Amino acid sequence: MSETSSVSCGTSCSSGSQDTVILSSPEHLSQRLQRWPTSFSVPRFAYDTELLLASGNEAFKKDGTKLNFIPVLPDILEKLAETIFQYVAYPTSAQLADVAEALVRQHPCLKEPGSYNGCYGWQQRLKYKMGNYRSKLRGLGCPELDVNSLKRKQAHEKTPSKNLKKPRKAEVNYLPPNPQGETEESLEKERLQLLDEVKKRNNYRIISEKMAKTFSSRRQEVVNLAPPVSDFKSRWPALFDATQINDEFQRITTVNLETTFMAKLDQYSARIMSLASSKAGAAKIKIERIRNMLQEVRIKKVNITDNLTQQKLII
Repeated sequence: MSETSSVSCGTSCSSGSQDTVILSSPEHLSQRLQRWPTSFSVPRFAYDTELLLASGNEAFKKDGTKLNFIPVLPDILEKLAETIFQYVAYPTSAQLADVAEALVRQHPCLKEPGSYNGCYGWQQRLKYKMGNYRSKLRGLGCPELDVNSLKRKQAHEKTPSKNLKKPRKAEVNYLPPNPQGETEESLEKERLQLLDEVKKRNNYRIISEKMAKTFSSRRQEVVNLAPPVSDFKSRWPALFDATQINDEFQRITTVNLETTFMAKLDQYSARIMSLASSKAGAAKIKIERIRNMLQEVRIKKVNITDNLTQQKLII
C-alpha cells in the first residue's frame, strides 16, 4: 500500500481537505486550531479517484452496484489519514466510525455488503492506516509521536502500548513541534528573556508573544519530564498569572477557559445555590444574599429591555 505523503510534522502539516483549513499560515503550522468536528468533512481525493467515485455513485443510485475500490484504496486512506491527523494523532474508535460513516454517506458506492452498517470494514482499514501513518511521521520527527517511540522509553517499558503518552479528551495541542525556524536553543533563550521580562512593568504584549512562541517548550517539559509545580513555576513564572493561564488553556484545548467557565456557571448556578441554601448556618445566609443580588440584577435587565422595547414602539 502506498505511503506517500506531503506531511512533515517537524515543520508543517498539509491539509488533505480543501474545505477545512485547520493549520493556517506558516507561523501557526505547529498547532492545531480546531477540535474534532461535530460532522466530519470528507476531503477531496486525487482527480482520478474522484472521477471513479462519481461514476461509481451514479451506478449505485441506478442499480445498487458496488464499486471495486481496490485501485483507489491507497489514495482514499492516505487522504483520510492526513485529514484525521489534523485533528488528532490517536483517534478513538468512535471518531474512526464517524469518518467511515461520513465516507460511505458521501460515496454510497463504497458501502460494504455484509457489514452491519456498511462501513465497519472502512473503520478497521482506517485503524491500521493510522498506525502506519503515525509510524511514518514518527520517523520524520513529529514530537507528538516521537515521544512514544521505543528508543525514548525505559528498558522495562519497551513495548509499543506501555506507558503510551497521548492527549486526554479535551487536549488538542498535546505536544506540538517547535515554531517554524525555532530550535531548542533559540527557545531556551526566549525562556531566559522571559525571566527578565516578568520583572518589568507594563510589558504584557512582549510577555504574551514570548509565551506563545515558547508553548512547545513547556509542553515538552510537562509531557516528558512531569516536573513538580514548584520547579515549573521557577522556570516559567509568567505562566502563573490569570491571563496567561487562560491563554495557555486556549492553546492546549482551543477553548476559552473563562468564557466557558462563566457560561457553565450561569447554567448550573441555580442548582448550586439550591443545594447550598439547603444547608444551615452562615453558608445559607451568604447564599441567600447572593441569590437576592442576582435576582435584582435580573429584574433590572428585564426593566431595561422593556423600556427599550417601548421606546422602539413609540418611534
